[in-house]
Order: sequence, then structure tokens, then C-alpha cells
Amino acid sequence: MNNHGLAAANRQIGKRRNEVPTPALLLDLPKARQNIAEMANRMATVPAALRPHVKLHKNPGLGKMQIAAGAVGLTTATVWEAGAMVDAGHTSILIANQVVGPTKVAELARIASLAQVIVAVESAYNANELSEAAVKAGSRIDVLVEIDVGLHRAGVRSVEEALALGAHVSKLPGLRLQGVLGYEGHCMLEPDRAVRVEKTLAANTALIALADAFDRDGLDTTIVAAGGFGTWDITGANARITEIHAGSYVFNDAFHRNLMPGFATALTVAATVTSSTGNSAVVDCGRKSIGIDRAVPELVGDVAKIKFDHGEYAIHEEHVVLILRESAGLKVGDRVELVPGYSPTTVNLYDIYHVVEDDLVIDVWPIEARYGRTTAGIGPH
Repeated sequence: MNNHGLAAANRQIGKRRNEVPTPALLLDLPKARQNIAEMANRMATVPAALRPHVKLHKNPGLGKMQIAAGAVGLTTATVWEAGAMVDAGHTSILIANQVVGPTKVAELARIASLAQVIVAVESAYNANELSEAAVKAGSRIDVLVEIDVGLHRAGVRSVEEALALGAHVSKLPGLRLQGVLGYEGHCMLEPDRAVRVEKTLAANTALIALADAFDRDGLDTTIVAAGGFGTWDITGANARITEIHAGSYVFNDAFHRNLMPGFATALTVAATVTSSTGNSAVVDCGRKSIGIDRAVPELVGDVAKIKFDHGEYAIHEEHVVLILRESAGLKVGDRVELVPGYSPTTVNLYDIYHVVEDDLVIDVWPIEARYGRTTAGIGPH
């Protein structure tokens, strides 16, 4: 967002939440604080530490609230998110991903000279390019060897491969081996709790087997990392696992509030009714302004009597068609709010949060980690 756009957004401060131009991303700050405190209280019951994933909110300020509540650092999905956090003053970042290619690796080496930056590796090729960049930048990059524990996305496929890679990393200049990572993402969204527990325990067992093998070979296991919001209490309860990376608790979208109850809904999208005919109404937020991954968005507030008919709802690029189950009295110009089906892909569509408390917009926060920082310029991430 340019300075003109930010100035226009700042003019919304002091207005009521139903007066901002739509579609708009509304962050209920008291509820977000409540969720951060609730997660901190829950984490106090397990041995693992929390390093929350900020791919959800992409905002350094929310990250600082999480650190203040006891988090040991932050987790990101990309080097660009990590850069935004480091440049805002955060001092310990895990990129739970591989960072590959000269531009991204150079950025990683840059921020590693300013803060502790930890990154996952799964190949000697990637480890070598990280080492070369770190030496050139005069920095040190901390490294976790990632093993596939069942997600079949990233990570070496065997303990033997992981041991060889760990030994290789430990000898490279500019790198410091810190341990292992095994993300059980295939368990995270399992709706059946009993199945989720069974699958998570199996994934954790595979990760711990690798950590034990590292110990036998004299390789560092300061960090044994895994876990997310859907498995925080399973993975986090394992005394061998040092940290988990839950993040979605801050906003608690339509999908996650059914998966892990007990958190408030802190993020909504404000929309305006642009058409009302018979038993349907159309609002001005579609796939370009609300995430529909994992679950259908849900209506909230005074219009709770209006519900999606799951056999008939339609979500288009710029519109959501609401099928009214009863006479709701919605007319053109009325305002509604919707809970995103999935928060991370909703936040990624916006430049700013309208921060609300009670009925008022109290601030406007840039979603800073949407954009990369390179001399060439990088678009949204």
C-alpha cells in the first residue's frame, strides 16, 4: 500500500466498524489478546515451548504480543516474512521451510547477521548455498534437518539420509546445526480426534527416532521441532519435543474453531449488501477478499439468522450469494460481517487490518510481511 492509500485508511480511525469501506479486514484486538493469553495458558500445561507461526497474521506487532505472552520466538513460512519480523526487531525466527535460490538465500544471510535465524534443510545442495551466502555476508545461519514424518511434502525420507545431511551441515562454514524438524501436517486438519491422536503419535515417534540417532552420532539436538494448532496438546506433551509452531489460534477462523474449541473469533471481513432479491442477497466479498479453504465462511453478528444454504451458496470472485432461510430484511446498503473459512489465505489478500475494539476502529495496521524486501522488488507473498 502506498502512502496515499495508507493515509486514506488512517482516516477510518474513529469510525464505527460498520462505516469502513468494504470489503475490509477487521481485527478485534481484545479477542486476539484473549486468544494469545488462552494459548499461553494452555502451553503452560505441556513441556514444549511455543514458537508461533506468523504466516497467519504477517504482522510484527501481533508477534510482539505473542512473545510477551511467553513465546520463545516466531516461525515463518518464507524468508520475506522472516525479514519483515527481523527488521521490526524480532530476534529469533525459524523459517519452517527450505530457502532455495540466490535472491532468497542472500536475504536469509542478511537477516541472519541481525538476529538468530533458523532454517530447515533437506539437501546438501541447499546446505552448500546457505553456507556460501553466510560466509559472504559474514553471518551465521542456524539449521534444522527436516525429515518427512508422513506429510510427504518436504524432508529427507530416512534416518540414514538425515544423519548424512546433519554430518555435512555440521562441517560447513557459516552454518550451525541446531537439531531436527518433523512437521506432522497430515495430522493437523484431521477432524476425528482419535484418528488425529493416533496419526500424530506415529509422526512424533518418527521424529524422536531421528533425534535419538542424532544424539548417538554426536549431532546437535538443541531443537526438536514439530506441531501446529491442531496437534499442540499431543505433540507438545512429548517431553522430547522442544517446541511447537501453532499459529491459527490468534484469529480462530470457521475451520479452526470447530477443530480446536475454546478460542474467540478475532478476525472478520466486513461486507456490504449490493443486491437483494427474494430469498437471496449478494455481498461484496468473494474469493478475492475472503479465504474459503477448508470451510465455508460464516455470517456473524446481528444477521446470524441468515445462513448459507450449503446446497445453494455461491462464492464468486467479487461476490458471495447468501441464501436466506427466513425473511431477514436485508436490503441494499446493509452491512454484514463474515468469519473467513481460513484466515491465512484471507489475510494474504489485504494490505491492512482495521483494528477494532468494541464498535470502533482504533487503529490501522499494515500487513507488513505480505511483501518481500529485495533491491529488485518482490510482490505479495
